[in-house]
Amino acid sequence: MPNSQLRPLEINPATGEPFLRLLGHENIIVTPPRLSDAQFIVPILDDARVYPWLNGPPHPYLLEHAEEWLSRVIPLSDKLLAELEAARDDPVPKIVDGCPVRIIREVVDDSTDIFLGDIGIDLAEQPWELEGTGRTGQGTPRRDLEDPDIWTFGDYLAPSHHGQGIMSDALQTLLKQWGIPRMGVRRMVVTTLKGNKASVGVFEKNGFKFRKTLENVLDVRGTMHGVHVLEWTL
Repeated sequence: MPNSQLRPLEINPATGEPFLRLLGHENIIVTPPRLSDAQFIVPILDDARVYPWLNGPPHPYLLEHAEEWLSRVIPLSDKLLAELEAARDDPVPKIVDGCPVRIIREVVDDSTDIFLGDIGIDLAEQPWELEGTGRTGQGTPRRDLEDPDIWTFGDYLAPSHHGQGIMSDALQTLLKQWGIPRMGVRRMVVTTLKGNKASVGVFEKNGFKFRKTLENVLDVRGTMHGVHVLEWTL
């Protein structure tokens, strides 16, 4: 019997893997991370059209970096899925602290898909993202409606699929289908590196409001960069 706690996730009948289908791109899905993803992550995060706009990954990006990242995110996904499985007899949808799916893939046929990128929802941690809250950090979600948690997005997409509206659709789908109803997301503050007009456009298309630009506040691989800050409230 299907586990209703997984809704709106669907289940791949061949593999048993849960996935979320994008609202506007039926051939694009978001799934849990897989160990086999490492080889596909490396060329994307080494691409000059991608890595300059990301503040986290090292450059050059090596297979060992991808494997280390997967060793951290796979257990988080597994933990969330285990929580949902444990609650399968509860008729009330369980509110969880994260999203068990994050890897963007293009479906080729019933048994094949292509790794395209990543999109994750996490608690915000940068001081400018927490500005005005009186907080210096966030441990676990509190879900105080009077003083909501501050969440943020991190994402990247293969250059071969830029300009097709996929990331905007992925952001909208995760926020509306999972973030709001299953995580209790009510407020988000996101950061993009200064000059990343494409990323700013994706967020603004999804209702984020431009807050400010800050100069020389983020150390990216040894060089200080400016950032754009945008905010969304339910």
